[in-house]
Amino acid sequence: MTELGIGIGWRPEIAEAVEGLAGVDWVEVVAENICADHMPDSLARLRRRGVTVVPHGVSLGLGGADRPDPARLAALGEKAVALGAPLVTEHIAFVRAGGALTASPALEAGHLLPVPRTRDALDVLCENVRIAQDALPVPLALENIAALISWPGEEMTEGQFLAELVERTGVRLLIDVANLHTNRVNRGEDPARALSELPVEAIAYVHVAGGVERDGVWHDTHAHPVPRPVLDVLADLASRVSPPGVLLERDDDFPPAEELAEELAVVRATLAGASVAGASAGASVRRGAAAGKPAGRPLLIGAGARVSGGPMPAVPDAAPPVPEAVAPVRGGSGDEGARQRPGAASGSGSGSVEGARQRLGLAQASLLSALVAGTPVPEGFDSRRIGVQGRALAAKRAGVVAKVAPELPGILGREFRPAFLAYARSRPMSGGYRRDALDFAEHLLLAGRPEDPAAHRLLTRWWQDRSGSRPPGPAARLVRAVRHALVRR
Repeated sequence: MTELGIGIGWRPEIAEAVEGLAGVDWVEVVAENICADHMPDSLARLRRRGVTVVPHGVSLGLGGADRPDPARLAALGEKAVALGAPLVTEHIAFVRAGGALTASPALEAGHLLPVPRTRDALDVLCENVRIAQDALPVPLALENIAALISWPGEEMTEGQFLAELVERTGVRLLIDVANLHTNRVNRGEDPARALSELPVEAIAYVHVAGGVERDGVWHDTHAHPVPRPVLDVLADLASRVSPPGVLLERDDDFPPAEELAEELAVVRATLAGASVAGASAGASVRRGAAAGKPAGRPLLIGAGARVSGGPMPAVPDAAPPVPEAVAPVRGGSGDEGARQRPGAASGSGSGSVEGARQRLGLAQASLLSALVAGTPVPEGFDSRRIGVQGRALAAKRAGVVAKVAPELPGILGREFRPAFLAYARSRPMSGGYRRDALDFAEHLLLAGRPEDPAAHRLLTRWWQDRSGSRPPGPAARLVRAVRHALVRR
């Protein structure tokens, strides 16, 4: 496993500050925000100094019901090669649903949504991970996510789910301790239990980040300082294993460089304190072993993993707990960690996985539709939490559109945010954020807004300059007619 050290998330807004920070061993960059053939100058300078750069993807949706998009996988791999990255990372999440699999409208969440911890979801995730591993040129690590909502009928804890995922695929883990804290507040899940159940020897690196609690709900904002409870979870993790890397995330409301340096210093101090405590505990174990008491098993950091993230070494008498209905089986093609229902087939391409994809797809489409299209809340979900999550998705969508199309807030002024939130309530996102910005502008223009003539002209020109040609057909002819009518005003 690559030793990374202490790092920070690279963002364009703090690029200069990151370059000037002392003791930064590596940085992480959002993969979708860079191009393989045109890297930001700041990243190039960091690489020349020997700073490792790791691409962190947010759009693969490996926890979704569909197989990973080959084009997205290829793009992620190209960025890893261009950066000379030792690995790439993504999330255990779904980000889109619907489409051909469920014969329903394709929907985009614009956010990482939780995967149900069920056998169906795990079977689909494992197959998707194997597909990604085979396509990527470097090892893959997956991150646990924060969640506001819980799926009904879950069959495993988070630690059990992650443990079996690693056992079946050999994928490495990116453990976000802030997300473990978030799930403690929002879902009543104990971070210590998760850490005791997951295979800490598979950790590639760790995320720490800040958030804020509002009305009993923790929002993982990445826009606040790292709070003490998150540092306590980091200390707990570091007392169990020495993580190969720890990275501070900050995505908004960026502080001065001095404050970022202070936060990194606190992270280092937390790790150092945990190491001292861990060393004391290790000495106790050794004394116990000398007295004839059994010692704990050694940690195997990344040993045995193939370049695309293959199987971790088996450790006897240390199998993760699983429900009684699930029995371990031995595969004949190297998949020794596979598990299955009694009498069910195991392995990618089986009919059972296809059935699981269908069931998972229907469930995820139903949930996402409730979140972004206002359809009824699926049975078993907390309707209040669904409302909170839906409003959070709309607010994030508005914020990202304002960043990718900053001219819109400039043209609309104070009208932008309320107008966009009203639009988002009835118009789910079906493409990327730039497409969303164009559709929002078109929606306003068709409604005769904004009413101010000067703003209306500016918005019309903006839309015309960026909308491009449309496929021929009734819809295209209607758009062209509207465009010509707007030009004549």
